Amino acid sequence: MQAEVLSAHASRALPSSPAGTSEAPASPFIKWVGGKGKLLARLEPLLPRAVDRMRHVEPFVGGGALFFHRAPSRALLADVNPALVDTYLAIRDEPHAVIAELLVLQRGLAVAGSYYEVRERYNHERGLTRPRKAAMFVYLNKTCFNGLHRVNQRGEFNVPEGRYANPRVLDERGLLRASAALQGADIRCQGFEALLAQARPGDFVYFDPPYAPVSETANFTSYAEGGFGADAQARLRDVFRELDRRGAKLMLSNSDVPLVRSLFDGYRIDVVKAARAINCRADKRGPVDEVVVRNYER
Repeated sequence: MQAEVLSAHASRALPSSPAGTSEAPASPFIKWVGGKGKLLARLEPLLPRAVDRMRHVEPFVGGGALFFHRAPSRALLADVNPALVDTYLAIRDEPHAVIAELLVLQRGLAVAGSYYEVRERYNHERGLTRPRKAAMFVYLNKTCFNGLHRVNQRGEFNVPEGRYANPRVLDERGLLRASAALQGADIRCQGFEALLAQARPGDFVYFDPPYAPVSETANFTSYAEGGFGADAQARLRDVFRELDRRGAKLMLSNSDVPLVRSLFDGYRIDVVKAARAINCRADKRGPVDEVVVRNYER
């Protein structure tokens, strides 16, 4: 995949924020499977010393919980999901246009069948502007089943509508705070192996890949075409090793399964408890073990 690169420019004006929001921290503007919002208190003590002086790098940005929590002044954020990357770019560069489009979509929420009409347009309408498609992405994320992002073999978003009484599609202040936080970020559509040409000694790199499944029925790796199987996990280990050799500070989250432990044998591995948020059975949505792999002590 050829990388699409749109770098932040110092000359670009920050988006205006509503009165009273200057002190509020930014937070993820979408729900994302495996999002780290509830694990931040466990991850923060594991960050490297002097991390505030390092460039923050995330090759699997997803919802960006750790990025928004840290609000670094310099960042490289990437993902292979082009729709997700375009949404980040639109919110960074054209937040007011995204907000205007979301306002229109929010007004149509009460119309029967509106979810599937928007999903059809999102998948098939040509010539959509970046802000309009980003607004549709956010709308579908907030109203689909469990905030799941899944595509079929044709690359079409195919998650059914969720059951929500009054979903909050538009959070204007939250989007403006997210836009402000993203001003110092380079945002790229690319795979994790591109880091071999981009990461530098002294970078802090946080890997949050699609997790290795804990069972044959617990595989949520189809968030983009191609999935993320055992061979990809092994290639990720190879990138981790090379970046370690080059002097980057590395942290990786994954399932606590034998495959992951064998791939990262020799590195520091901590176990944390995480809530399992997506399961068709409520009694299966309990805490599970995850591992945090690091190439440093602190």
